[in-house]
Amino acid sequence: MEIIIHGDKIKVTEAMKSYIEDKLGRLDKYLEDSSNIRANVIVKVKGHLQTMEITIPLKSFILRSEETQEDFYAAVDKTIDKLERQIRKNKTRLMSRKSKPAFDFNFDMIELPEEQEEIKETKIVKRKTIEVKPMDEEEAILQMELLGHQFYMYKDADTNKPAVVYKRNDGNYGVIESE
Repeated sequence: MEIIIHGDKIKVTEAMKSYIEDKLGRLDKYLEDSSNIRANVIVKVKGHLQTMEITIPLKSFILRSEETQEDFYAAVDKTIDKLERQIRKNKTRLMSRKSKPAFDFNFDMIELPEEQEEIKETKIVKRKTIEVKPMDEEEAILQMELLGHQFYMYKDADTNKPAVVYKRNDGNYGVIESE
């Protein structure tokens, strides 16, 4: 796996790089051809808190995890643990789609604990149809806050394309725009 490490307001030392690479090596057992996969790692510092963000784009989806801790090494460990949990948790969902050659996972390496063998398969239980109204980002944020939701879909008044505004973990907002 090719690992690209960037520091945001921090200089990433060789010891830090080595630790990240060793821990990310744990994920190689889940990937069939890890040599063609690139992991993007961003290490951020805000005050005394260390944030570790790992993004691994695969053919059909993206593995992503972010964790903030006071200790750098704890942040790395928790982020890798989250990625492993994502893979194990979605094993059955991923295997059911394995007939499509788009996944790079080696499912033989994923073992489920005894108590998780009877995992209840999730399904869509509700579907909504909404009228997507033209508005600017500020109005979409206001609508989202009024509804008490974490995201809100709208049509951008300038581009006339669908977009989604969402509340980020840091309390700020993000916008997802369509092409």
